[in-house]
Amino acid sequence: MDIAIIGATGLVGREIIKVLQERDHFSKSEIIFVASHNKTKRKISFYNKEHPVVNVNEAIKKKPKYVLFSAGSEVAKKYAKEFKKIGSVVIDNSSAFRMNKEINLIVPEINGSLLTKNDKIISNPNCSTIQLVLPLHEVQKQIGIKRLVVSTYQSVSGSGKMGLEQLKNEQNKESSIKKVYPKNIFNNVIPQCDEFLENFYTKEEEKIINETNKIFNSKIRITSTAVRIPTTAAHSESVNMELLRDIDLDILIKLLSKESGVVVQTGKNYMTPIDAKGSDKVFVSRIRKDYSKKNSFNLWIVADPLRKGAATNAVQILEYLINLYKG
Repeated sequence: MDIAIIGATGLVGREIIKVLQERDHFSKSEIIFVASHNKTKRKISFYNKEHPVVNVNEAIKKKPKYVLFSAGSEVAKKYAKEFKKIGSVVIDNSSAFRMNKEINLIVPEINGSLLTKNDKIISNPNCSTIQLVLPLHEVQKQIGIKRLVVSTYQSVSGSGKMGLEQLKNEQNKESSIKKVYPKNIFNNVIPQCDEFLENFYTKEEEKIINETNKIFNSKIRITSTAVRIPTTAAHSESVNMELLRDIDLDILIKLLSKESGVVVQTGKNYMTPIDAKGSDKVFVSRIRKDYSKKNSFNLWIVADPLRKGAATNAVQILEYLINLYKG
């Protein structure tokens, strides 16, 4: 089984490699590590063996069975269909195909069953969307969600190496060659993730709204505010949720706990971004009734955007496809 990783030297690409190495069934796989031309002289260690980094055209010639993209939407738009033409199955981490009606947007625990052998390009959702929908899946399925108000507190790791560099440089009082954020991030918070749209929402906020409804196949009324904070660990979300009918807090906690990969903490216990760093779990805490509105609750959700929010979810899609083709 041969697998190509496009963007292998980036933060998500490196995390994909780490996740693959944590699973023994990939130890005998042929991995093709792909990066831009100026990085092709590098080597990457996989199961204690050094492998060369090649460019994307070399990877296409090798005709890999599966291709994991983590190099941004422009690269995905340019090359994903090239791999599809040669028979590869593409799993893309960017926003390039997420809202395409013909392409499935997959969180395996929720809608992996949608995948068939006809799927040649599959989209990985946005990191903030994944950690939102995973714990809410059973709530939507069993009770129904009427409205969501989502405020995110997102680590600079969500912006890749450039975000980490800007924070580090500002912290050390060094000048940044190129800034990824329009304002200083050190000792600050920025109420902008991604570019602004004509309606004054940002692309990140729109992703949370649209992707959630696509994954749930729903029409939940959702509003969101995405905020960048000066941390390097996990993303956090404050979620206000209005349900279609009232339920007891105990029932809500059981529904939140039901999904695989979700860890629920009750009472005064809670998780912080540092606590969640490096974990594949999605942590839910601060679960309480909203007494200002009928059928409403508040939640605090924390997860590592490089793990379940990107790399781990992509590898889980890959594993689902491998089992599908075996069948």
